[in-house]
Parts: sequence; C-alpha cells; structure tokens
Amino acid sequence: MTETRRVHVGGDAVGESPVWCVRTGRLLWVDIVGCRVNALVPASGEFETWKLPDFVTSIGLCVDGRAVLGLRREAVLWDWGRSTETLAFPEPDMPGNRLNEGSVGPDGALWVGTMQDNIGPGGEPVGMTARAGKLHRVWPDGSVEALSEDIFGICNTMAWRNDGTFCCADTLEDQLYVYDRSPSGLGRRQVLLAGGAPGLPDGSALDSEGYLWNCRFGGGCLVRISPEGAIDRIVELPCQQPTSCTFGGPDLKTLFVTSARFGMSAERRGHPDEGAVHALDLDIAGTPAFLFG
Repeated sequence: MTETRRVHVGGDAVGESPVWCVRTGRLLWVDIVGCRVNALVPASGEFETWKLPDFVTSIGLCVDGRAVLGLRREAVLWDWGRSTETLAFPEPDMPGNRLNEGSVGPDGALWVGTMQDNIGPGGEPVGMTARAGKLHRVWPDGSVEALSEDIFGICNTMAWRNDGTFCCADTLEDQLYVYDRSPSGLGRRQVLLAGGAPGLPDGSALDSEGYLWNCRFGGGCLVRISPEGAIDRIVELPCQQPTSCTFGGPDLKTLFVTSARFGMSAERRGHPDEGAVHALDLDIAGTPAFLFG
C-alpha cells in the first residue's frame, strides 16, 4: 500500500498546476481562485506565496529563470513578483472563456487549454452552459497557434510521451485522450480511458515507464494508466478533490498532489486535507519539467 502524507496545509480554494523546479528544489503551484503562486521547499518546509491581481490558472518555468503564468484570459511572463509582462491573449474573441490547464511542452512553448468561465467575480462557482474549450500553443514571441479543432468541456491533463504522442482529458466527458503528433500541431485523437474509475479526470503526470498518473476529481484517488489505456492501480487519497500532480524531489520519485475546496460544503471545506498538498514516495521516477523558451 502506498502511503500518503500531507506536506502543506494552505487551504487552497483551487490548488493546481504543480511543477518541480530542479534548479531550486522547490515545488511551485497556483491557487486559481486565491490568485496566488505558491512555492515550497519540502526539504526544509520553507514556504513563500505571492498574491496576484487576477486568477492564476497555471505556472511553468522559463529558461531565463522567470515563470510563465496563465491568468484568467492571458498568458504572462512573471519575474517572481518583480515584474509582469503580457505574452498573449489566446482567445481574444471568446470573452466568456478562461484559461484552465497550462503546461510547457517539449517544444519550449506554453500549451494551454480553455473552458467556459465557471468562476464568478468574487471567486464563487458559476454553472457552465456550454462546451467551448480548445487547445492552443503560445510561443515565446507571443504568437498563438490553435492545436486542434476539437471542442472540450473542461480541458485538463497535458503530458507528452516519448513516442511523440500527447495525452489530455476532458473532465466533463470523463475521458482521457491520446493525440498522434502532426507537423502542424496535433493529429488523430483516440480515447485512452473512458470512465472506469472513481470521480472525473483532472490533471496528470507521466512517469519514466510511460504510465500516466491521473488525479480523479471528486473520486479522492489517483489512477495509474498504462500506455494502452488499462488501469494499473488506484491509490486512495485523503482529499476528495485532487486536481493535479507532478514528480519531484531529488530523485523525482515523490509524487506531489494538489487539491481543491472549491464547491464543497462548509463542513468539508474546513478539513485540513482539502486544499492541501499531499505527497507519495514511489519506486518509479518521473521526468523533469520542460522549460519555456
């Protein structure tokens, strides 16, 4: 049985987008509704947080030491509180959408998925009425490229396999997909996993054996999925709404899991496991994060 430990109690409304910085030994993640970027040094417990004026949907690391952030509508270059530079507005003609999943790909670009905005001006949940999300790629020069014409309800999970295929999910459809690679972006899409596990698919991390570790939002667990789409194992978590995960630690064998309190009852929202960061020590390593630029 895999043991899970709580490594940070921060009460994140929507903890998301964890990424491990090999250079500094820090875990970075965002609280979307809390408008925060968080940093934790697990070895010492040192914690730092930055408040931003907008919802922060994702974080990636840059070659030059800065970070690339997804905000509500735009992607920005961010210098750890010292400066913020607008990079791109991926969907300027879709004012009812917001950015959601975001991750730096092996091409050095920021890949982002969008969705109909489900967050009110005060951070409260808003019901969705349409499936309007798409996948885009933001290059370091600020240009934006549509990756596919496929429509998503809630685009989640971004993982690139060694064979060049790309894994992603649609949370509302309860499906994980694999795209073939294409010179112009993404090619044919196939279903990797449809249902078959508790909760709904949220963020994921890929291990060195090519298996996908998928957070099951509302299901309180992680699911390890083989390259062929078979469920290899299910790991129970103490939080009900795990959102995303990343491999970190000195040997990349610790899987860090973020979680959310968004939409929970007041009683459950106050539990220290909800909105916390959890960790699992595994005998399988992950792969280091790609760098923007």
